[in-house]
Amino acid sequence: MPILDRDAFEFFSRSAEQTQRLGTRLGSLLQPGDLVCLSGDLGSGKTTMVQGIARGWGSVDPVTSPTFVLVNVYRRMDGRQLNHLDAYRLQNASEGEDLDLDELLDGKSLLVEWPEHIQGALPPDCLLVKLTWMADEQRGMVITAKGERYNEMLNQFKQSVLGG
Repeated sequence: MPILDRDAFEFFSRSAEQTQRLGTRLGSLLQPGDLVCLSGDLGSGKTTMVQGIARGWGSVDPVTSPTFVLVNVYRRMDGRQLNHLDAYRLQNASEGEDLDLDELLDGKSLLVEWPEHIQGALPPDCLLVKLTWMADEQRGMVITAKGERYNEMLNQFKQSVLGG
């Protein structure tokens, strides 16, 4: 019996650069309205992964952690936007709802770090990236699809990483 179900993909990254490259592949698959949640302890590589996702999506803006401003907005040359929310300082779903998450997703993609802090305010369908610190240069990640769109996205991601 497999440890992970068919809606999950496990990977071990051996460097920050490799984590960013995986993020780049994931970012290239983003469509308007997509929600990617990144979960993991401090130092697990969430912002490093976001840097790669934004690069793969086509951001012309530098990526930084929005811990103190809550939401960073990244732009592409075609005018599209990618929102990056850090929910670390939020206490509950009510505070997440105050941010008008529907607006953050309306025609845009949304990346959420620390989604567990505002879980009740987030749509149930998403791509969940769980990162784990393993050693100085090593991170474990499990990417889980929740919903049909994200199953498709995860399958495309697997093909881009594994080939075939």
